[in-house]
Amino acid sequence: MISQNKNIYSVSSLNRAAKSLLETGLGVVWLSGEISNLTIAVSGHWYFTLKDHSAQVRCAMFKGNNRRSGFTPKHGQQVLVRAKLSLYEARGDYQLIVESMAPEGDGLLKQQFEALKCQLAAEGLFSESNKKPLPQIIKRIGIITSSTGAALHDILSVLKRRDPRLQVIIYPSQVQGAGSAESVAAQIQLANARNECDLLIVGRGGGSLEDLWCFNEAVVAYAVFNSQLPVISAVGHEIDVTISDFVADIRAATPSAAAELVSQNKAFVETQLAALSNRLKQAMSADLQLKAHQQNLLKQKLLQHDPKHKLQQQSLQLDELSLRLQHAVTRKLNQQSNYVQQLHSSLMQHSPAQTINVEQQKQTQLKSRLQSAMLNKLKQSETDLHSNIAQLNAVSPLATLARGYAIVKDKKGRVVTDASTVKSDQQISIRVDKGEIKALVL
Repeated sequence: MISQNKNIYSVSSLNRAAKSLLETGLGVVWLSGEISNLTIAVSGHWYFTLKDHSAQVRCAMFKGNNRRSGFTPKHGQQVLVRAKLSLYEARGDYQLIVESMAPEGDGLLKQQFEALKCQLAAEGLFSESNKKPLPQIIKRIGIITSSTGAALHDILSVLKRRDPRLQVIIYPSQVQGAGSAESVAAQIQLANARNECDLLIVGRGGGSLEDLWCFNEAVVAYAVFNSQLPVISAVGHEIDVTISDFVADIRAATPSAAAELVSQNKAFVETQLAALSNRLKQAMSADLQLKAHQQNLLKQKLLQHDPKHKLQQQSLQLDELSLRLQHAVTRKLNQQSNYVQQLHSSLMQHSPAQTINVEQQKQTQLKSRLQSAMLNKLKQSETDLHSNIAQLNAVSPLATLARGYAIVKDKKGRVVTDASTVKSDQQISIRVDKGEIKALVL
């Protein structure tokens, strides 16, 4: 009996519905795994499998996205990808559409950075309302950094040059490696417990992302946030940005810049202006992040109706057909090659090689005779040419000039053959073998 259920799906509609659920349900995911079965299609798209020790998932990365990855993955390489769940409707295969990819080391750290940044922002640690202004009068500064690092030397040099009256208390801390985050947080808490300085400079010199990582740890962020003393974050170079920069009351581009900030001998209004400027930048950054988030939400809604997905599906089908065509062409070429080899073998059994060899020997002899005849002809022509040249030189006017004769011309360039045609004081030219003489008739 045929079912009367009106909710009967076709295979295509079922796959289409499953695809929509996958793409809208989980959204963008981060995934770590090992590359295998990598195929680079003629279209420029990448197809590969991402796997771990017990599972695997098929992935596609389109040309527009893989161009921005900055590297070409290899089989067995461990990577971190940002992708959307999808489904290849033609086969009903569950797959990932990869938007970005990075080697797992740096990529994982950046992912952890962004995750902690979002978490702390949601908790209000970056809020401008929680940031403390610098004291109007600064007498004593606390510095939390390595006691042997270049950052401490730079800070002390700037303070000595700009404002020697400032007192400095150093809270030596480990700023790199295992346990460094806990060491920095403990020194911040110690400085607050002693309450013997007006503000704190927390930081270190430049380095790689791993070198600066302790300032991206939650324990340091909470220690900076809970500090009753104003905190200036001065980590790395100007381009380096850490979590402590967002939590601190003020961020300095470098340790030297932090020293200049606290030692500058300017009016209070300028200090307030700098603080307000920094707050404005952070507020603008927060607003931009909010707008970016809203834009991503709108983008997700737009993608549900974007024909790009249909084009991607058709591109997948095209690549699959292209691979199948390549395999078919290769197989056909191999068959034809085998057939040609068989014909060649049969032909060699009936080859007129002996006749060809005889004719080749005749051709060689004829070629030799032709070359000899041509050489004789060239020699005879050369002899005739030299004879003609000698005869031509014998009657050449140039040869006559060489024997001491001359050609006289008037000023109009006409040859003078009659002396009566030349008048006194008339200018003439005399052409000799080597050159020309200008003369005046007397």
